[in-house]
Amino acid sequence: MSLDALKAALPSYAKDTKLNLGSVIGTSTLPKQQLWGTVLAVAVASRNAVVLRELAEAAGEHLSPEAVDAAKAAASIMAMNNIYYRSKHLVGDPEYNTLPARLRMQVIGNPGVEKVDFELWSLAVSAITGCGVCLESHEKTLREAGVPRETVHEALRVAAVVHAAAVTLDAELALSA
Repeated sequence: MSLDALKAALPSYAKDTKLNLGSVIGTSTLPKQQLWGTVLAVAVASRNAVVLRELAEAAGEHLSPEAVDAAKAAASIMAMNNIYYRSKHLVGDPEYNTLPARLRMQVIGNPGVEKVDFELWSLAVSAITGCGVCLESHEKTLREAGVPRETVHEALRVAAVVHAAAVTLDAELALSA
């Protein structure tokens, strides 16, 4: 029901986004935990209250409490890591790569769900925040774990559509104020 509420909240000019939400989530080839963990992680990363509220409700119907926490943890840790690693990369001085991060990242080693699922969620969040370093790292880890490109591609599609819904609703809110 909450996915339907989200689609109903989108204005008519966002018909493609509305249709894509239904098709990308409704016909995904990802296993339920990978799909709904990706949906939840990118909803958190997209920072729109309506998108998060509606998709968190839907995700909660498909995920264990541990998986819900892990998806939110992926969004949280990647919010930090994406800024840190993207910034080091964009500065362009290779000396920064020799300096240790000294940032706590324990959840990556013990996320409470299958490591592959957490990596997939981290990759999807990194796509939203635009960290090429993290995207490359998570994609490489996933591929080395035997995850096919189609699975990575599917998570990127979910991230793109959920983010588009968030951007659209943010724009509508700003224009109505």
